[in-house]
Amino acid sequence: MTHFRNPSRKALFTARRFRNLVAACTASAILSGCGAVNHMMYKTTGDVMQGFSRDHTVPFLMESGDLAMGCAMSEATAPLLMSFGRVTSEPDQLAVMLYLSAGGCADEQAREHELAALAALHAMNGNAAEDAMIRQKRAHALAARRYFKGWQHHNAHYGEPGNGECPDFDDDMDEFIYMAGLLSGLQALNAQTQSTSSIGVPANIGSVVARATGCLENDKWWGAPMALRATVWAMIPGAQPKGEDAFERLEIADAQGEAAGVRLPHVFHAIAALNRGDEAMVREVIRNHAESLESAPANEDWRFVDAMATDMIVAVSDRLWVENTGHRTPLGQLGTFWDDKQEAVETMDLDDLL
Repeated sequence: MTHFRNPSRKALFTARRFRNLVAACTASAILSGCGAVNHMMYKTTGDVMQGFSRDHTVPFLMESGDLAMGCAMSEATAPLLMSFGRVTSEPDQLAVMLYLSAGGCADEQAREHELAALAALHAMNGNAAEDAMIRQKRAHALAARRYFKGWQHHNAHYGEPGNGECPDFDDDMDEFIYMAGLLSGLQALNAQTQSTSSIGVPANIGSVVARATGCLENDKWWGAPMALRATVWAMIPGAQPKGEDAFERLEIADAQGEAAGVRLPHVFHAIAALNRGDEAMVREVIRNHAESLESAPANEDWRFVDAMATDMIVAVSDRLWVENTGHRTPLGQLGTFWDDKQEAVETMDLDDLL
């Protein structure tokens, strides 16, 4: 117990205690409010990042033809951008693009492993081939999980597709992201099948996607919606409506894509031909794609999509080359094949000049 002989000292001590109490209360109030302030700051940052990414980052990327940079960006930034869903609304639209691109990264790895396996088989190295096939399946499983996440975010934002109702699109980018989500769903099913494991992707996604493409303007999107729908018809028994021909539709879509400078329909055409086991048609699609690259530049607004289409066509070409020669498509020779007849070269008899 403190004793004060001098009343003034007692008053001074009381004042100090009061000040300390006020300071403690103030600090407590500030600290208790820090969480709310931080939450508001994080929410504002998240909203800004979401809006900026959708309105500027994605369009900027679509104007670029650098697939490797897009792949690296999606894998590196997805955790950061998706974490803002903890403090503000879930960035579902942005997630569609991020997981579609990240799934493509894993798919690219799977294709590399497949080529390694084919090369090993051509060299009669069974152990190396088996190891590469295992790595291929693992990469496909990762791709399936990523694509499926994109599909789930697509459905969270736009609603369940293929139910007869179409969303009201705000702008062209909104419509493009819708189409990207449909592609992500179809890719999820394809990757799951190739992984030979179950990721939980519903088997009816193909038919759902085919119906949902009716919400997209085919002419605006380079024939891709019709090409996607026709591919599903070609791959799923009984899916093709009466009076329709999937491969006629794919040829029409090819021409639309070539004219628009976004050759994505070629990819769907090649996939359908591969599923049919028609190598002659696959070669024709590859040749047409290579010729189109020479005659028509990529659409300036959608260079990334066109470059992605070319990358996938090169992958199909590489697969054929490696199976038959042990090496990939030679540089600068996309659209040619190992067994093409060489044009006769005119020779001169030098003896007559002597």
